[in-house]
Amino acid sequence: MTTLAADEATTRLPWHEGETQLQRSIGVEARMGEVGRKAIRDHLIDQHREFYTLLPMVVLGAVDADDDVWATLRAGYPGFLHAPDPSRLRVALPREGADPAEAGMEDGAAIALLGIDLGTRRRNRLNGTLHRHAGGFDLVVQESFGNCPKYIQLRHASFIRAPQQSSALPPHTGSTLDDESRRLVEQADTLFVASYFEDGNGRRIGVSHRGGPTGFVRIGDDGWLTIPDFPGNRFFNTLGNIAINRKAGLAFVDFASGSLLQMTGYAELVQDASICKPLAGAERYWRFRPRKVVWRPDALPIRYDMVEWSPFTLNMRGGNKAEAASDRAQ
Repeated sequence: MTTLAADEATTRLPWHEGETQLQRSIGVEARMGEVGRKAIRDHLIDQHREFYTLLPMVVLGAVDADDDVWATLRAGYPGFLHAPDPSRLRVALPREGADPAEAGMEDGAAIALLGIDLGTRRRNRLNGTLHRHAGGFDLVVQESFGNCPKYIQLRHASFIRAPQQSSALPPHTGSTLDDESRRLVEQADTLFVASYFEDGNGRRIGVSHRGGPTGFVRIGDDGWLTIPDFPGNRFFNTLGNIAINRKAGLAFVDFASGSLLQMTGYAELVQDASICKPLAGAERYWRFRPRKVVWRPDALPIRYDMVEWSPFTLNMRGGNKAEAASDRAQ
C-alpha cells in the first residue's frame, strides 16, 4: 500500500499494483480507489488512540537482515501501547531474543503492527518506521486503517505471569514442521500473516489476521500449506504483497498453552482453485512453504479462552446456536 500525502489524497491511487490487480480481477478497482482514499490515513484518529491503551496483546511484522519476514505476537498489561500524539504509537516492550522477528526491529526499520482485541473483534492496522528508546520503541505512523472483523473468534484473555518475564523453555528451530507443529496448524482456527513489498519509496510491511473453521489451513504431502481467502474488505493487502513479492511469515498460537509457532518462507497465489480441496465460503486460495520454523513453547504470558465463534465462521462450519453454546462450554 502506498502512503498518501494530504494534498495528494484526491489524485493518487492508494494501492500498489499487486493490490489493484486483484481488485481489477473482481471488478472493484474503481470503487476501492475511492474507499482507499477515505480509509487510509497517515495518523491515528482519537478512537484508535484510545483503543490501543486497552489492548493486552499486539501483532507485529518485521523483516530481518536476510530479507525474511516474520509475524509475531507480544503481550503486555493494558497501557503498554499508547499514542502520545496522532503520528506516533509508543510500544513499551523489552527486547526478546528468542523471537525471530526481533532481528527486524532495529532503529529505523520498517515495521507493521496489528492492534486486535480478540474480546471485541475491534482492530486497527498500522505500518511505519520504528524508533528505539529506553522503554521499547515508537512506531511513526505511515499508514493507519481498519481491518475486516470477520472470522475473528471471540476469546477472553488472562495473564498467567508478568509480561516482562520470558519463557523458561528454549525455542526449537528447524526447516519443516514437526509433529507438534503440524497438530497446531491442523487444529487452528486463527493465524497471523506478515508480508511486504518494496518500491522506489522504500519497504512497506503488513501484518494481518486470518480466521476460519478448525482445520481451515491444510498441510499437503509436499509440505505446502494451503490457506483459503474468504470475502473481506477487498483491500487485498496481504495477497497483493504476495503477488509482487513471494515472501511471507506466519504465526500460529496455541491459545491454551501460550506456545507460538512462527515460520517464514515462500508464498504464492493459487491460479487454478480446482487443485485445492474446496472449503465453504472460500473465494480463492494461496499457498505457503516454510523455509525456517521456530517453535516457542510458553512464549506468551497470556492465555485465551474461547467465548464464541465468529458468526461467519460458524456459518461455514454448518453450525447453529446449540453448537455455539457447546463450543463455549468446552
